[in-house]
This record gives sequence, C-alpha cells and structure tokens, in this order.
Amino acid sequence: MNLEKLIQKLKNEPEYKVTSKISNYELYIILSDRFIQLIRGFWLRLFVKSRGLVFVGNRTKIKFKHNIIFGKNVMIDDNVFINAYSEKGVIFGDNVTITRDSILVCSGVIRRKGVGIIIGSNTGINARAFLGGQGGINIGDHVIIGPDVKIFSENHIFEDINIIIKHQGESRKGVFINDNCWIGSGAIILDGVTLGKGCVVSAGSVVTKSFESNSLIGGVPAKLIKKREL
Repeated sequence: MNLEKLIQKLKNEPEYKVTSKISNYELYIILSDRFIQLIRGFWLRLFVKSRGLVFVGNRTKIKFKHNIIFGKNVMIDDNVFINAYSEKGVIFGDNVTITRDSILVCSGVIRRKGVGIIIGSNTGINARAFLGGQGGINIGDHVIIGPDVKIFSENHIFEDINIIIKHQGESRKGVFINDNCWIGSGAIILDGVTLGKGCVVSAGSVVTKSFESNSLIGGVPAKLIKKREL
C-alpha cells in the first residue's frame, strides 16, 4: 500500500491525492514520525474516550483527560497544551489536526467551570492557535484555522468603576464557526460571534460581530468585504 492509499484509508477520503513526488528517504521520515506519534496515542487512549487512532506529538500536555473524546484519526502535534477542565470537555470529530504550540483551554478559573470546545470532522487548526472555551467554542466540519488565530468565548464585566474588574465576573455567549470556513492567520474572534457556513476571514482581522454564510470579511473591526457568489 503506498502513502496515498494509506492516507485515503485513514481519512476515509477516496479523493485525497498526493501531488508531490516523495522519495524513499522522505517517506521513511514521515512514517517513522507517525509511528512514534501512534505509540504515544495508544498510551493516551488508556485515559480518554476514542473511536479510532490518535497520533500524539512530542512534549504535548493534556490535563483532565477524562473530559476528552477523540474521533477517528486525530493528530495532536508537538508542544500542544490542552486543559479540558469544563462542563462539556473537549470533543474532536474525525480527521482533526491540531498543529504545534497550540493551546486549548476550557476554564480560566477553578471557581467557575467553562463550557468546553467542540471541533468538527476534517478540521485543521494551525500552529500557535489559542482557543479559550470558557463560554463554549463550537467549530464545524472542514474548517481551516490559520496560524496564530485566537478565539475567545468570554468577556470580563467592567461597568462598575468602584469594583476592580477581576471581581465583577464574566459574561459568556460562546463562539460558533460553521462548516467550511477559513480563518486567516492572526485573526481574532471575540465572544458572541457566529460565522455562517463558508465564511472567509482575512488575515489579521478582529471579528467582533456575527456574519451570514459565505461572507468574506476583514479589518479591525472586521466588516463585510463582499459575498462569495455561486
């Protein structure tokens, strides 16, 4: 079985194609890395709920493993930190990839558990992403999240000038990113935002409000640039 057919089988994507020529040496490095990650994944599966294979990178740290559910063929890369202390935990669909140095945190403080994080199938989260699931983050299927993206699902209350801000509590609305969205590098998405299916967020944007399906948005704060047309 060649590499392309192996990936097609793991991902259950018959249309998956390897478009570059891969030498035997390169193939050896790729398969060696995946084998080591798979061994770590077998160990992790002793402590989590999982429906299939899990690949775990080096120096990855996962807390409250009992609150995590993995789908099939989940890849957690090097230096990823996951803290699943929350009401609903962290739920991964099938073929989810979390790349290196990303942080998934579900609760900011012990006194008030967060809601949690749900990541749909075939979704990729790129390097150094930060997902704060205190108010709940729900990401759909086939979503692309670029490097350095930050998603916050909680805000601090600050209206009373006679009380220090950290004692005024937090508001939580949650963030919903529907299927087939692309969030560009360095974008920030704030609490209360819902992105409809097929939205594209330009790199470096700060998204403070919701947008309908197939919207191309950008800016600080983000505004509608145009609609994606058929």
